[in-house]
Amino acid sequence: MKSTRPTRLRTAVFLTAVAVVAGCSNSSGDTAVAEHDTQPATLRVSYGDGADNYGFLHLPGGDGPHPVVVMVHGGGWLEDHDLSYFEPLSQSLADEGIAVWNIEYRRVEGAGGWPITLADADDATEALATSVQDAAGGSLDLERVHLAGHSAGGHLAAWIAGRHTLPPDAPGSQPEIRPVSATIMAGVFDLSLAATAGHDGFVRELLDGMPDDHPDRYAIASPIEHLPVGLPVTAVHGTADQTVNPVQSRTYVQASQAAGDPAELHMLDGLGHGEFGDVHSPAWSAAKQIIVEHVGV
Repeated sequence: MKSTRPTRLRTAVFLTAVAVVAGCSNSSGDTAVAEHDTQPATLRVSYGDGADNYGFLHLPGGDGPHPVVVMVHGGGWLEDHDLSYFEPLSQSLADEGIAVWNIEYRRVEGAGGWPITLADADDATEALATSVQDAAGGSLDLERVHLAGHSAGGHLAAWIAGRHTLPPDAPGSQPEIRPVSATIMAGVFDLSLAATAGHDGFVRELLDGMPDDHPDRYAIASPIEHLPVGLPVTAVHGTADQTVNPVQSRTYVQASQAAGDPAELHMLDGLGHGEFGDVHSPAWSAAKQIIVEHVGV
């Protein structure tokens, strides 16, 4: 799969204010293109031509430069789960003075699947240097880009963290944006393990088969195959998770540390899978603290 980077460089800037943004609307209600001022704002920004090639950019108050967290939602990579449940979490990070890029992507049972879902995650991240930075009025610090994801979005965030290790013909290879940390909540790191020992049908749907059918796809898509990544990855997982086996986080962190990466594991006693999507939960509170510590605000 050839890189989609030439396409992303031609991406136009489309902004829609979804919060009170001084100077970002016109009397006709048309889509607005405007510079960000010092007020907090939430903007919808497109990074491609597909209906799901967009994200919500949460800008804190102040002139910047602002560190950025790329948020990647979960839901089994499926069309019927979208970025909306990550909006309260994104806003809670923006309230800490962090710019947050909550991304949507094309998904299985929609226009996504292999390799489009992964390519979209890459394109959305790379758009920080183009359409998203334009939307922010140049206020983003692209040397301080961090990642956070939950479940299937945790897989994509961990994959983004290691995509610079991929061969040149793989989706996501040779990125311009190099994140400096990743916080992965109940993530899927080893897709082969999930599809076989874990009997995970979601993985099989994403990659359109089992590891024996598509070993090359599993090698490209599995974050555990891309070590070392050269940045701190913190895996956070509930001990009572019945959706994604905690062994995913344990084995990834062990492999990362063995490869020389500064990976950490935080097991949350008695917590399950979905709690990370609740802004008021102890699971999100723990993950948010880790993200904020990585960012250093």
